[in-house]
Amino acid sequence: MTTSSVSKGCFVFKPSSKKKKTTSLKASDYFHDGKADSQNSESRFETFQSLWQRMKAETERVQEDLNTNILDSLLEFARKSTASFQSKTDDWASRMRASEIPTAALVLGVNVPDHAMTFQSLSALLQESVTPYVVCLQSKECSALKQVLQKVLVQLMGHSVSVEDDDDEEDQPGPRPTGIPSRKMLCSMATLCGWYTAVTQKSASPSPGKKRLSSSKGCGQRPPVVVIFKDLESFTPRVLQEFIVISSQYIQQLPLIFIFGIATSPITIHGMLPHSVSSLLCIQLFQSLSCTQHLATVIDKLVLTTTFPFKLSGKVLQVLISIFLYHDFSVRNFIKGLQLSLLDHFYSQPLSMLCCDKQEARSRAKELSHEDCENIRQLPSFMRYVEKQEPEIQIQLLTSDQRVKDVTQSLLKELHAYHKNYYPVLRCLHALTSSLPKYPLGKQIRELHGICLEKNVWETEEYESAFQLLRMLAKDELVAVLRTCTEILKCAKKLGDAVEKLEEFIERFELLDRCSAVVETGQEGEEELPPQKGLQKKTDLFQLQKSLLERESRRTKKLSKFELLRLAVLDCIDSIVKKHLLPPESQPLHEVFYYSSAGTLRRHLNAAPRTAIQTALNNPYCYLQSEALKSEGGAISNAAPDICIVYKLHLECGRLINLYDWLEAYATVVAAAEGKDPDSAAAAQLDDVKHARFIRAVSELEFLGFIKPTKQKTDHVARLTWGGC
Repeated sequence: MTTSSVSKGCFVFKPSSKKKKTTSLKASDYFHDGKADSQNSESRFETFQSLWQRMKAETERVQEDLNTNILDSLLEFARKSTASFQSKTDDWASRMRASEIPTAALVLGVNVPDHAMTFQSLSALLQESVTPYVVCLQSKECSALKQVLQKVLVQLMGHSVSVEDDDDEEDQPGPRPTGIPSRKMLCSMATLCGWYTAVTQKSASPSPGKKRLSSSKGCGQRPPVVVIFKDLESFTPRVLQEFIVISSQYIQQLPLIFIFGIATSPITIHGMLPHSVSSLLCIQLFQSLSCTQHLATVIDKLVLTTTFPFKLSGKVLQVLISIFLYHDFSVRNFIKGLQLSLLDHFYSQPLSMLCCDKQEARSRAKELSHEDCENIRQLPSFMRYVEKQEPEIQIQLLTSDQRVKDVTQSLLKELHAYHKNYYPVLRCLHALTSSLPKYPLGKQIRELHGICLEKNVWETEEYESAFQLLRMLAKDELVAVLRTCTEILKCAKKLGDAVEKLEEFIERFELLDRCSAVVETGQEGEEELPPQKGLQKKTDLFQLQKSLLERESRRTKKLSKFELLRLAVLDCIDSIVKKHLLPPESQPLHEVFYYSSAGTLRRHLNAAPRTAIQTALNNPYCYLQSEALKSEGGAISNAAPDICIVYKLHLECGRLINLYDWLEAYATVVAAAEGKDPDSAAAAQLDDVKHARFIRAVSELEFLGFIKPTKQKTDHVARLTWGGC
């Protein structure tokens, strides 16, 4: 069926039910790119699924570990509040405390998208170990006091009860749904107290064959009712005040516990509640882990590790961190961006099936097809590797698939070894520099990692300034940092030589403490001075003078044994860094593991709706991919949808657009699409269909915000934009 406008092609044609049952969605439908075969696509899709499931499980485990402390504190607070409800002390302080509502002010930070997961875990833990009566309230559902009471009653009693206002006393006509009682229930706190009393009395005297619910929860005969306000700042202050005042009047009959979810500051409570209301609450403050610390832990467990072979390039990592820092501070959205990067990498990279563990990658490299070998030959990193080989080996790599398979296995093995050495050395360098003033290489390890991904870190000014500061460290500080580096490097098996050197330096530093009375000679300092490299390079007069002064000062000043040893250990660390912190782009086949499409990721995560709309209206071929829609320059294609034709015509008008002239121009373009001569009388006639299509297109432009009605002229509309796309 061919269509000439959007209005004719907006219907949904559903396939028959038989086809739905017989057809199944295959992995190759997602990952088939027209080059790789179906087996390659299936392998890539399975690898993606397996890798993402592992990363998702690790993410959930990390988040549970990070929330453990704050959730345990809240559970302990709820248990103590429950015990205070059930205590029968008669002293004045206890009676005053019993008349207040226990309230936990939970400060979660401005990363609002992450709060839902925290409250979900908190609600589940409360129901499991403290009380079965937990209510979660959101501001968008509680604009009035009646709605707050309705939500509390419905969530506690279940959705099978009828909670209606007492003003509406007439029964609705028709049959009543099953499960809803015939008698209407008054939505009030007294109703809630009556229900709670009935439930607790029933659970206190169970039948012989049943266990008490409250006993199994470990919360006694009167478990509390926990009300969680997820977004306290968004609640209407008047509604919140009224609910607190009413609840305080029933605190002796109904044990209530409030939990306030706060995104900004605890002082918000006093800004929303006057003293007469806040005095009814017994508030205790709880502070969750900051979102930046949360992000640092997630990056450490998912990105800076050899557990997962998938890696991010420096620009992609910078895009994700920038969105986190400048948009929402949401770790959850950061993980979504990581998932999108993983999906796009396996979709766009035909060789991504090799992005797996070392043994599995080598076994898959043995079974590469001819097309896979050709894709490997086209990789820029592999081409650079071939150029460095001897001519005979180059011919073999360009002609023999078996030779490519063998080399691919060895290169993948070397790439895995590179990662196993890279991350321990990165952590070692971060341990050295993170304690320095002003953090030359960044306070967070992700900042140092970003520098190492982009360039040789030892060629940067930050690296040079960091080592200048390290050359002034005291003995105790330097030894402590060296011990930390030694423990870090022990994780890598192939860094045993570096560990032995650092341990030897530590022993020599300790020996200096025992031999501190030894006097150094000037000759020893001159013999062990490191070679001066400043004069070997082309320098100006200022640099030459500076180098000569430094050499003269070193000749006159005697270096102590500690200073010489400090220079030696820093030279050793510098050599380790230069050997193992090479950028990933220097490694052959790094494209298999590293995702580098930062522009694609930014377009998906930082959506620009208006730009996309203008692109679609100005150039519909960009989205519809129809050859008939191609046009040159500012020409108007007569095969374009109606709204595109109307949009391009409105670009040729001024601030006020005459609707009749606009309609005439539209009819001329549509007549050319129907094969009619624009100058003929038949084309000049406006039928009802064209008129309706034009009205619809104009209405859509008004809805999108390009035009608006005007009172200056009844047959005109005002244009709201300037210029074209």
